[in-house]
Amino acid sequence: MELGTYAEVSLILFAAAVLGTIGLLLRQPLIIVYILLGIALGPSGFGLVKSQDVIGLLAQVGIAILLFLVGLELDPNYVRRLGAVAVATGVGQLTFTIVIGFLITLALGKDWLTALYLAVALTFSSTIIIVKLLSDKRELDSLHGRIAIGFLIVQDIAVIVALVVMSVLGGGGSSAPSLPTLLGEIALKLIALGGLMYLLMRYVMAHLLRFLARSLELLLVFAVAWAVGMATVGVALGFSKELGAFLAGFTLSPTHFRDAISTRLAPLRDFLLLFFFIDLGAKFDLSVVRQEWLTASVLALFVLIGNPLIVMAIMGIMGYRKKTGFLAGLTVAQISEFSIIFIAMGMSLGHVGADALGITTMVGLITIALSTYMILYSQPLYKRLAHLLTPFERKVPYAELRFEQQTKQDRPVEVIVFGLGRTGRLVLEHYHELGIHALGVDYNPEAVAAMHAKGIPALFGTAEDHEFIRALPLKEVKLLVITLPNLDDVSDLIQAVNTTEFDGRVIALARSEEDAARLKQLGVDEVINPFELAFEQIRRLTLPT
Repeated sequence: MELGTYAEVSLILFAAAVLGTIGLLLRQPLIIVYILLGIALGPSGFGLVKSQDVIGLLAQVGIAILLFLVGLELDPNYVRRLGAVAVATGVGQLTFTIVIGFLITLALGKDWLTALYLAVALTFSSTIIIVKLLSDKRELDSLHGRIAIGFLIVQDIAVIVALVVMSVLGGGGSSAPSLPTLLGEIALKLIALGGLMYLLMRYVMAHLLRFLARSLELLLVFAVAWAVGMATVGVALGFSKELGAFLAGFTLSPTHFRDAISTRLAPLRDFLLLFFFIDLGAKFDLSVVRQEWLTASVLALFVLIGNPLIVMAIMGIMGYRKKTGFLAGLTVAQISEFSIIFIAMGMSLGHVGADALGITTMVGLITIALSTYMILYSQPLYKRLAHLLTPFERKVPYAELRFEQQTKQDRPVEVIVFGLGRTGRLVLEHYHELGIHALGVDYNPEAVAAMHAKGIPALFGTAEDHEFIRALPLKEVKLLVITLPNLDDVSDLIQAVNTTEFDGRVIALARSEEDAARLKQLGVDEVINPFELAFEQIRRLTLPT
């Protein structure tokens, strides 16, 4: 039966909701459920979904938003601190996987060119899946999460180099540019792109976002347009959509609007990534299981065990604890969609046969499925294996100790002031003058910009945005000062704060006796009525004689 595009998308969403519910009841990762759904609906299953172009387009937009959000959350200070370990780990893992993977594939009876292609394909980890899992576990901001993002960027650059080498090998004629020329072009493009990003971050984005934030809807439309637009620029320059979208987010990361953008785009990201995982499953050919199961199984085992081991070894040598190395290592225990694309290009050049594509696809599904469980249950897995991992840790993990010391020097937020009107602004400035690390929050971009102009930290956000509130550093905060004029906003804010680990005091302004009584019911520790204070001040004044 031939379904229309609208009906196919409706079927996908309904099936995803039903199977997702079953997956939750069985405590299975939704990523696995969606991939299995793709297999069932695709050519290897019932063949009900034929609008691959539409599904692929939705998947690509989801990927762009995902990598945009990763760049948005990346603190430039962390990039400087973790650059060395990210590069060393990324290059080391690439070298190890290519050399050992090549030898294993040769031993399994493949010719040297097929073995080389498969070995290179095994080096690329799935940025999309890793970021999604770490985001779901709220570990993107952890040390191992940030290191993982760093060496994934190294892998993305390696993908570009690999594809350039392929184009040279398949270019044929004497007019084709040499490999050094192409690599030089890549370097120049990266330098030019980096320079453009710096100029945008330094002189443009903060002012542009401040203007757009007058309409939150327009701000979000711009964020999506910027993500997919820079992804397109990345492809036009010969890079990947992922790298372009990541840089788009990174240009906005120093602005005080990043939290508001991030929390509102997260649901859209999760919705669109559903189509990526279904598209991935739909491309699987079940006939591969019968023909190349032994080769695929051996290579999958190598990726699941070998890649994490080399990451742990490199990070241990560089002075990181075994737990950090283990958790970061698990993130490279799978191959990515780039691996399949890489082999498919090799086929188009006549370098490898269909068996290589089948093996890579099967390795991808095996490693993605198993590594998903490994990452989701990384903490209990570490507890079971910790006694075996001692060789991967130095007696003194100096690099991690130094990083912790640098992190401690970043002063924790002690006070958050919600509402930067006349009262809130004066309170925030007063704390700043006293040397107390206080943070302001307001929905008015001009009020936030005014604080930044004075060197006082402030964020753009709303009280009813619970995801934004939960993303604030409330665990370390000792005092909340709420000067918001609308009681409903105050109520929404307190409800959101009560779902966090906040354990400090709350002071709020009341505009009337009724508001004061309601604030007390909400659990506010100290309610201040400015009108009563004004009356008391006037009452103390004596009449002029």
